[in-house]
Formats: sequence, C-alpha cells, structure tokens
Amino acid sequence: MKTLVSLVMIAYTACTFATEPFVVVLGVAQDAGYPQTACRKECCREAWENPARRCRVACLGIVDPVSGERWIIDATQDFREQLREFDRITPPNDKNDVSTPALTGIFLTHAHIGHYTGLQDLGREVTGSKDVPVYVMPRMREFLETNGPWSQLVEQGNIELRDLADGVAVELNDRLRITPMLVPHRDEFSETVGFRIDGPALSVLYIPDIDKWELWDRSIEDEIRSVDVAYLDGTFFRDGELPGRDMSQIPHPFIQETMKRLASLDELERGKVRFLHFNHTNPLARRDPKALKEVQDAGFDAAFEWEVVDLDPIDWD
Repeated sequence: MKTLVSLVMIAYTACTFATEPFVVVLGVAQDAGYPQTACRKECCREAWENPARRCRVACLGIVDPVSGERWIIDATQDFREQLREFDRITPPNDKNDVSTPALTGIFLTHAHIGHYTGLQDLGREVTGSKDVPVYVMPRMREFLETNGPWSQLVEQGNIELRDLADGVAVELNDRLRITPMLVPHRDEFSETVGFRIDGPALSVLYIPDIDKWELWDRSIEDEIRSVDVAYLDGTFFRDGELPGRDMSQIPHPFIQETMKRLASLDELERGKVRFLHFNHTNPLARRDPKALKEVQDAGFDAAFEWEVVDLDPIDWD
C-alpha cells in the first residue's frame, strides 16, 4: 500500500493532467478564518501584515475531471475566494455562463457560521444562481427553510435542498459516492455530520467539527483504518490555549489529546491523519515549526490549502 506522502500532492501539479477523481482542500481555518476579526494579538499579527500567511475557512472540493462535475463540502465565509481558486485549478466545463458557481452540488455539515453562510453568494444580490443542489440533514433543511435570509434562497429557487440521512450513501456518479455520518457537536440549530468520500480506489474521511471522540458512537480508530486519508478536527492545539476561558465549555478534541488517543495506531494508520479547522490561536494556523514538528514526530500531519488526494492513482497497487 502506498504511503500518505505519495497520495497527497500540490494541487496545481496534480490537477493539470488529471483524469481520475480527486479531493482538494480549499481551506484549513476555523469558522472565523485566519486572521480573526478584531484580533490584535501576536497569533494574528503576521497574518494581518502578510496576506500570504492567511488561511481560508475549512472546506473540501470533490472533482471528477472527466465528467466536469464539482462538489464542495460546506459553503464558508470565504466562498468567493475559494470558488475562484477552485476555478483556477479545476476549470468548469461550462464557459457560457461565467457568473454562476458551476457547482454540481454543495454538502453542508451543520449550521455554524463557517459552514453555511457562503450560501448568501448564491442569492439575487450576488450570482442569482438557479437550483444549485444543497444536500442537508433534516434539521439543517428546517433551519434553512424557516430562517431568513436563507429561506429566500429556497423560495426564489437559488438553491434546491436535497435530503441526507445518517449512514446513507449518495451516489454522485458511477465513480464517486459520499456518506454522511452524525457526530456529537453543539447542535443548537441543526445536527452535525462528517463525511466519507469514496472514489474508485481510495477514500477520504472529513470531520472538521466534533465535541470529543469518546462521545461518538463510532470508533475513530476504526474509521481511520477504513479510509486512506482522514481530515480531522484540529481546532485547538492544546488545553489552555484561550487564556481566561474554560475550554471545557468549547468542546473540541485538542490536537495533543487526539494524538495521545491515537498513539497506539501503527505508523501507516497515524500517517493518514491530517488536522485542519485551526482556530486563530492554534500555532498550526501560522505553521509554527515547533508545533508542526511535534505533530509530525508523532506520526501525524497538518493539512495545507490546495493539497490534493487522488482517489484513483494510476500506479496504485
């Protein structure tokens, strides 16, 4: 079996002559992005001064280059920039209408601001899109249908809501399928799901938000073993990262906590894990060398924007 190093590539290189389906990381930051609004602390200072150090909100793209179909998981606050970059690395087939998003569908994980508010760009004030499929769980559907301005997108036909069910796969085409799985999280307005994406040869797990692994009715270890790449919640690096705040009231598995739990996995399994969804206080948001070394020395890694996972490598054996 190939190692993860051979599966994850730089997007611009991997996509140039791609014929097989792939997943591309369109963002790695927590809902508020990096740098975060009003933050004047050291963690965000360099990113304010240097745009190249900034990170977009966590989001995945799924592409079938042959059919020209393109899906994204979550419509973030960085939807505009992410779609522009998505177009650069995976040009849409339809060149006739250059003002619409050219997306085959959008899958939503939950109703926290970094995961659905990009839908606003599909409304009449922006692209005025028509019937963009948006895949949602039951409570997420109700939230969008009964709360403005999102209800206007439904009423005016900018988006077409399509239902998801826990553990029930959606066949995207004859080479791709995606399966939602409920995870425990702060579900004030909707349930929360992660997704498993299956291609011709490889599979990817995507769980950007979860309260704690031990609260899940699934084993994260088993889920990692069943896929080839696992993008996991890395919102906070360690406990105490937010001075003066009780972090037990902001439930996320700290990266150090996750690494400790998964330490018993063998090297190959640990190498599948790539953390993302970094809070602005997380040293991995600024690619801090010491924090990155700690993660890599433990056998894991941090995701970076525009990396690609080929779902059917030509030389796979």
